[in-house]
Amino acid sequence: MTQNGALTRGAVDVSVVIPAYQAEATIAHCLDGVRSQRYPSDRCEIIVVDDGSRDATGSIARRYAGVRVITRKNGGAAAARNCGWREATGTWIAFLDSDCVPSRGWLSALLEVVTTPDDAGPALGAAGKTLGLDSGSEAARFADLIGSLDAERYLSHPCWPFAPSCNLMYRRDALVACDGFDERFVTYEACDLHTRLREYDPGRFTYVSRAVVWHRHRSSWKAYWKQQVAYGAGYAQFARRRSNDIPWSLSAEARAWLDTAGLAIRAAFPGAQSPPNERLVMRGQFVKSLAQRVGFDATYWNVQERGRWTT
Repeated sequence: MTQNGALTRGAVDVSVVIPAYQAEATIAHCLDGVRSQRYPSDRCEIIVVDDGSRDATGSIARRYAGVRVITRKNGGAAAARNCGWREATGTWIAFLDSDCVPSRGWLSALLEVVTTPDDAGPALGAAGKTLGLDSGSEAARFADLIGSLDAERYLSHPCWPFAPSCNLMYRRDALVACDGFDERFVTYEACDLHTRLREYDPGRFTYVSRAVVWHRHRSSWKAYWKQQVAYGAGYAQFARRRSNDIPWSLSAEARAWLDTAGLAIRAAFPGAQSPPNERLVMRGQFVKSLAQRVGFDATYWNVQERGRWTT
């Protein structure tokens, strides 16, 4: 592992951690956005974790003065985020993805909420609003239409609230106590982490709508399919880890496939008067459901995978 520009622990208020893999097309736009934040630059550090990229991701990031680049062997986004926050010096850790561009007030908005005294007690963290960027393709427009990274909606889940890790902030000491992300997860590690953090620290967690980040959604249905298969696999891992709380059976499996079949019928016969966006959503919901079922089943019913979560 190589790194540059290390600071003393506690030297800054917040560390922005950006995992990056094969991100040469987007990392510059991301860093331009972070560097343009209204928050004082001397109270913030920027850490890019180059997760074994074979392209120019690392060299582009190193062109930015004040950006600390850590290079590691490829291990996935969860491992890269862990690497970043463990090397960070800030009291708060803000997670951002390399295909995102934050608004100028993003960091200030999150920090204002978590550092302002509140009767509800100390803050655990906060999450902001994520919108689509350059969503010109059908797959990207579909992701926009359904609010695929809508933290407010995810945080309203009655059992498993969480926020996507592309626009997220936690106290560093809370991450230390929980040992960060579980690197066994293919995806869904953000939900697992948030669940464990809430068990450890019931501090307030706030959705901040003015902390806006723009995200480049998958631009093709092939890329979207691959992403959703991974989401299904990650949820299967989460269900295995939380098997006492998420019982699953062959009857539940059959119902899930019936739901997917229903989406297929709706997509095939949308109705002559259906608006174009409604037709797009119907098609996309079927693709999403089918991909997630494929990923879930390939993982949940896998004997070796089961063993990883029972030992």
